[in-house]
Amino acid sequence: MSTDTLSGPANPSRPAAPTAVNGGSAAARRRRGPSGALWLVLHQNRAAIRSVAILLVVLSAVLVALHVLIQDRIGVMQRTSCHTPASWDRIECRIQYGRVEMLTRMFTDILQPAVTAVPVLIGMFLGGPLLAQEYERGTVRLVLTQSVSPRRWLLTRLAIPGATVLVATAVLSALTSWVWWSDIYHGPVAFDPPFQGFTYPVLGVAPVAWSLFGLALGVLVGQLLRRTVGAILVSGVVVAVAQAVVVAWRPFFWPLVEEEQPYNTMMSGFVQPASAWLVERGVVLADGTRKMSDECYESTSGCQEAPTAWGQYHPVSHLVPIQLVEAGLLLTLTAAVVIVVLRRLTRAGV
Repeated sequence: MSTDTLSGPANPSRPAAPTAVNGGSAAARRRRGPSGALWLVLHQNRAAIRSVAILLVVLSAVLVALHVLIQDRIGVMQRTSCHTPASWDRIECRIQYGRVEMLTRMFTDILQPAVTAVPVLIGMFLGGPLLAQEYERGTVRLVLTQSVSPRRWLLTRLAIPGATVLVATAVLSALTSWVWWSDIYHGPVAFDPPFQGFTYPVLGVAPVAWSLFGLALGVLVGQLLRRTVGAILVSGVVVAVAQAVVVAWRPFFWPLVEEEQPYNTMMSGFVQPASAWLVERGVVLADGTRKMSDECYESTSGCQEAPTAWGQYHPVSHLVPIQLVEAGLLLTLTAAVVIVVLRRLTRAGV
């Protein structure tokens, strides 16, 4: 009896069983997408990524809606001849002015402080827990025993939150700069110079650079403390202190413009150009002696009679250079912090 009789005739309609090679290719096709350390990091950060995405969508919608409403109100003021300050004594113009002012105050008094706090929040809730929870759970030592090198694991662990922060803050910065430039700075109502405390941090590259630095600083704090709750609290304080230090240094990131002018009795001496950042001022006495404003406050003798006033300030044109210098400094510090974290991670016993 032949083997054909025992096994039966071959069924041409039934597909052949997949070989090991074909099976492997099918499995590989089914597993298209992140794998290994990248998949693990995406899985660990999915809640944070979703939260950042939701907040970004909400803030973007608010900013766009605010722009549309302000432009609509400005259009009404132009059509009713209420656009110039001389017409604001009329009741109907006063009403229109009040509506635009309410909308602009939502941006200057609510949104600007909220965006200014973003780097602190990123340091607290993204950077602080990033490694602190790994040390607290003991998973760092487990990861270091795997085939993935510590360098690759850490860079992958930082890449996903870093990319999320970079994209989100870049979009947010573009929107806040757009609304400020088109609706606030060039609007008919608000006076909001770019160097003010809550205005500067929401413009240009400042939010992006500060957010990346806040993330890195929070990671370092978490690595040092190795406790999640402590890392969250301390990271917020450290980032806020860093912001205060840079604010004190910011006037010296670009050469100041110094100018002398006749003493203005109405403005107590020196009058800086519109929207400029006045850093220091004083007077020049008749004998050529220069006094700073603090010296005049302590002893007013001779200051009010001074013929000349002097001042040091940053004009509006210095905004971009100052921000670029500050961003370069922050990104350099960010890279240095990441190197410190990497060296501590790869050191024996850490």
